[in-house]
Amino acid sequence: MLKRLFIDHPRTVDEGYFEHMGAALSFSSAMARGSLACLVHAIVPGLCVTTGSRTVQALHDRMVLNRKRAVTHAPADQVRLTSVS
Repeated sequence: MLKRLFIDHPRTVDEGYFEHMGAALSFSSAMARGSLACLVHAIVPGLCVTTGSRTVQALHDRMVLNRKRAVTHAPADQVRLTSVS
């Protein structure tokens, strides 16, 4: 059970536990900043006009485009890329 919770997923993206933690915290920080920018934009539409969409695009590029390139060396049965809809 603990292996499934703490080790299995980071291995699917070719990372160790702490490496994966750092990446996830980095994403969390970027998402929090993007969320705050969207809140500001909702209140004052002239502010943070593209910040939210640029944040989403940058995170997509990091998570999907760059990761696919980074893990192409692993056998297909060991790589599982998932996206959040």
